[in-house]
Amino acid sequence: MTALIANGTILIVILATDIGRRRVTVTRIVRSVVVVAVVVAIFVDSVPTRGDNDLSLQLVGVGTGAICGLAAGALLPAHSYPASGRLYTVGGIGYALVWIVVSGGRVVFVYGAEHWFTADLTKFSIDYGISGQDTYANAFVFMSLAMLLTRTTVLLGKMRKRRPPTRRAPFPATSDARAG
Repeated sequence: MTALIANGTILIVILATDIGRRRVTVTRIVRSVVVVAVVVAIFVDSVPTRGDNDLSLQLVGVGTGAICGLAAGALLPAHSYPASGRLYTVGGIGYALVWIVVSGGRVVFVYGAEHWFTADLTKFSIDYGISGQDTYANAFVFMSLAMLLTRTTVLLGKMRKRRPPTRRAPFPATSDARAG
């Protein structure tokens, strides 16, 4: 249930802030980082390491989230408008579908683990040294967070790439009073 609440929270934040034409601002970037910090503080009590592969499974969650975040970021085109110099992203149906499908997949897995393939998952956990449901919950929470942070990193990259070059004043000419 913990992973589902974290998953739903992140999905709502993403869809609310990225769908449609949205300005890229520092506040928008910071909001994502704050969401990650809050979700970790609320939903991650510990990082299970009792099982031989607990840490590995959680790292797989991070890696999968990063890959999904790159895919989502690729579907979030950025445009700068010369008149204002502002950067905007346009989150469309493809972008929304990536988030919905990935989030829905996590929900289906959790439901399946409780109703469809409980015995198989228990056997898998024993065979591969995974200590329990907290490890799976963390893997899904870390996947969500990595996806969000990777999307945020992609936005930062687009922001830096599209930012108009700043004009620097040339160094003032120096005169050497001793030279005659």
